Amino acid sequence: MELRGRNKIDPSFNMSSMTDIVFLLLIFFMLTSTLVTVNALDIILPKAQGKTENNKSTAVSITKGLDFYIDKKKVKEGEIEQFLLDKLSIEDNPTIVLRAEEGVPIEKAVKVLDIANRNKFKVILAVRPN
Repeated sequence: MELRGRNKIDPSFNMSSMTDIVFLLLIFFMLTSTLVTVNALDIILPKAQGKTENNKSTAVSITKGLDFYIDKKKVKEGEIEQFLLDKLSIEDNPTIVLRAEEGVPIEKAVKVLDIANRNKFKVILAVRPN
């Protein structure tokens, strides 16, 4: 008398559900990483120790060609103060991230610092890490 079980268990493992999860995670991280981009121009910052992290601020960028940008919008040098006042008047703790490219004369950066000092704006100097 030979007794055999009728239920045979298949020892193979199906990877299709695992690959679905991996692709969903990949799509999730790709979408969320595009939402984290900083509102800044592609300029070469001076090197220093430390890093700049402040997502709720207005970026003032100065390029080597002495062009001024406020959050990717080109602004004339004489209109910076009024533009910043209009933009930052509704914020509780107004903060400016100053992004001066390497080689920009210090007088141009000091002009933005002076505007921030007169209007009681907090200023963060953006640098690239060593």
